[in-house]
Amino acid sequence: MNYMLRESKSHGTPEYPYSHYTISNLRHSFQMPVHWHDELEVIYVRQGKLWVNVGGTVYNMTGGQVVIVNPRQLHLMGSDDMSVRYHTLLFPVELISFQSQDELEQTVFHPLRTGKLMLHTKVPEAVLTPENLALLDRVVQINDRKNSMYQLETRLLLLRFLMEVLRICPLVQADTDEEGKLQREMLEYIRIHYKDRITLSDMAKQFHLSSKYYSRYFKEHFHLTFSEYIGQMRMDHARDLLENTDLSVTEIAIQCGFSGISFFIRRFTEANGCSPLKWRQQHKNAEKYATVSYKMAEL
Repeated sequence: MNYMLRESKSHGTPEYPYSHYTISNLRHSFQMPVHWHDELEVIYVRQGKLWVNVGGTVYNMTGGQVVIVNPRQLHLMGSDDMSVRYHTLLFPVELISFQSQDELEQTVFHPLRTGKLMLHTKVPEAVLTPENLALLDRVVQINDRKNSMYQLETRLLLLRFLMEVLRICPLVQADTDEEGKLQREMLEYIRIHYKDRITLSDMAKQFHLSSKYYSRYFKEHFHLTFSEYIGQMRMDHARDLLENTDLSVTEIAIQCGFSGISFFIRRFTEANGCSPLKWRQQHKNAEKYATVSYKMAEL
């Protein structure tokens, strides 16, 4: 999965816009860059420790805990625990809404879609019973196996879990987050231009800030330096192209904004533990919810 700002990769398909990812068997600590998307995201830790930063608040999670990321919320996550195993379930509110103009649509689903109301981020312990966690486990299982009724069952299970959350934690008013809006604008600008020779000075000028202030602001709010963030985006895109296209390594290096083929191969090998061609052989067309096993290195 490409973990980058507003994720440009679609989750699921237009016909069935649900996806999930299972992360486990880590070989080293990791931090996934800050990003946002229009879908709801349910992060369910099965075992081990995971920290999740949502809107600037850090949640230290352990096995059996769940956090919910509302649409358009900036978030990132990481872990130093090699035994961590967690699922992320992503889907638009439309997947579980009834698309009718009844009271439920007006009081729950429409406010959620438009960002007027929000779900509580940390799901309280009272909701996290074995029976309710089994709902999430079942969603993952049926979408891995894809039985004949898995799409209908997925919607029903997600609705049941949402019902249990709302039974304990009603929706809350969304804050007017002007700083979050500025940060999303910064990240969106990077998303559009990261394949170019974009520099920290370019970004500072774009947002009418000094380079020194912008550098400090970026590190403080996005938890990576500007160069680390750009490097991870380029590397994410390179892995995606290696797995899902037949482009040559040279073409991929150019498309991802690397300065040269030798530089790209060296950085790729440092970050991933193998050459680009070896990565392609091992991962081409692999399922995207497979184990995450790459290094997060400064480029």
